[in-house]
Amino acid sequence: MKQIGLAAIGECMLELSASQNDAWRMGIAGDTLNTLWALRALLPDARCDYVTAFGDDHFSQRQKAFLDENGIGTASSPVIPGARPGLYAITLDGVERSFTYWRSDSAARQLASSPAALEKSLSGLRLAYVSGITLAILDEPARRTLIDALGKARDGGTVIAFDPNYRARLWTSRDYAQQEISAALAVSDIVLPTFPDEQELFGDTTPEATMQRIAGAGVAEIVVKNGTEDALILFDGKVGTSPASRAEGAVDTTGAGDAFNGGYLAARMKGTEAPAAARHAHNTAAAVVCVRGALAPFDLLRTAFGGGAATSVA
Repeated sequence: MKQIGLAAIGECMLELSASQNDAWRMGIAGDTLNTLWALRALLPDARCDYVTAFGDDHFSQRQKAFLDENGIGTASSPVIPGARPGLYAITLDGVERSFTYWRSDSAARQLASSPAALEKSLSGLRLAYVSGITLAILDEPARRTLIDALGKARDGGTVIAFDPNYRARLWTSRDYAQQEISAALAVSDIVLPTFPDEQELFGDTTPEATMQRIAGAGVAEIVVKNGTEDALILFDGKVGTSPASRAEGAVDTTGAGDAFNGGYLAARMKGTEAPAAARHAHNTAAAVVCVRGALAPFDLLRTAFGGGAATSVA
């Protein structure tokens, strides 16, 4: 059987997460990488690549080594001399989190610096995944290059999955974000929005309104996430819901939505229909909130995806 190829496109960042006694633990994460991490865990026979741009410093080399150690390639991602990774710190209030970022000169902002390399990275894939954060960190010409490359990949048979993942601080205006995210919807097959984000960006009053608006853009498969509330699903012309899973001993909600996306897309790549895929996705998200930081151990993700209980891992 031919190995399937999967890729996520975005920013691989250094992550500082609070530990005990005011210590900080460094990891590597980023919204689209978090989703690819779950895909890598749940589809171990797939070829997984993270498409970004790296610097040539020590921390960039550590990022690439970390990805390689965990079976994630980097396709034709460019190395930018003198550039470095972005950095963020997670501050917790109970299990809820807030973030502080240092990313203005992140190497990933140049991930579309070579259109030929980007097109090569996306060639021949079964699935390519991108987010609104990926769009937001790029300047306008680079964003056009990325959307064009996604369109070409889609024309070649690649399924394009997109999470709008709106973060107001990354955009110059709400109107501009609406325009650019709508452009990405036009080349997407599966869209995985979060209702509060869509409410903030587009003024949607209900998850149903979010679904109707995105369906009106021509998207046939949509899962509207809504925290601990039911997810709303559009698939094969039918609308359904999927209840969220409860996690015992949650310690950190970082990356839960990204893990949901990874669980859902992994199930769909396995041939699971959308309602059952959403149940697997909720289980996967429940596992991630039981660890500190955005990346849960592969074994924990696999157990949760299959319906096993997620328990706290300090």
